[in-house]
Amino acid sequence: MTSVIRPGIGQTGAMRVALCQIEVGDDPKENLDRIVGAIAEAGDADLAVFPEASQVRFGNVLAEAAEPLDGPFVTAVRAAAREHGTAVLVGVFEPAPDGRVYNTVVGIEATGEIAGSYRKLHLFDAFGDHESQHVAAGDRPVVLDLAGTRIGVITCYDVRFPELARELVDRGAEILAIPAAWAQGVFKEEHWTTLVRARAIENTTWVVAVDKAPDRTRPPKGAPGGVGRSRLIDPMGVVLTDLGPHARIQVMELDPALTEKVREFLPSLSHRRRDVL
Repeated sequence: MTSVIRPGIGQTGAMRVALCQIEVGDDPKENLDRIVGAIAEAGDADLAVFPEASQVRFGNVLAEAAEPLDGPFVTAVRAAAREHGTAVLVGVFEPAPDGRVYNTVVGIEATGEIAGSYRKLHLFDAFGDHESQHVAAGDRPVVLDLAGTRIGVITCYDVRFPELARELVDRGAEILAIPAAWAQGVFKEEHWTTLVRARAIENTTWVVAVDKAPDRTRPPKGAPGGVGRSRLIDPMGVVLTDLGPHARIQVMELDPALTEKVREFLPSLSHRRRDVL
């Protein structure tokens, strides 16, 4: 099939973003099929955003599924991105030198080229979970030049650390993308919806927050993950869509010009007291 390459946000002024709230199970092949199918279903979207750990759900032996970014899993996603002319952000696992894995979000251009990747900085050693037993932490924030814009990547538990979002905006991020596999639990859904909205409001920026669909079965180890509720939030904190608790793909339009308009009458970023903070 002929590749379809469309201009990105910098050329058209508008961006179509697909929030891909897919189910993620224990079989990487089935998960890959869901990803490829979702990219096709996203149609003419400029960017498709998938959850954290879309390769295989937590609770499995992550090191057995982990691959380098030139391995077959990401290569297949790159082929789908190229075929449909859609840039992709997707969560995978890379081998780490100490036998653990990196929890990585890879950015793939509509040409199929890898734009870059981000390794999760803050590991979920909370609520009785111990992500750091199996996952090695990354060592730097990342802003990707992807789909004609600059996207700062925040992975799941990272969203609880507002200084990361602010650093990404300071580095020129125009959109914050938050892929997640948010663990289920008491107050967890409320935390998710509150935190992703707060990151938009305090930074007067767009937020694309994509969680996986809730687990229908218990994983091999650990608590079920995914609360759904993937959201597109504008720079004023308006929630333009909320995907609810079921597997769903929705394409929404994002207007980058709104950011500048909001910052004209709400210039909170320029009011920061850098002399004391």
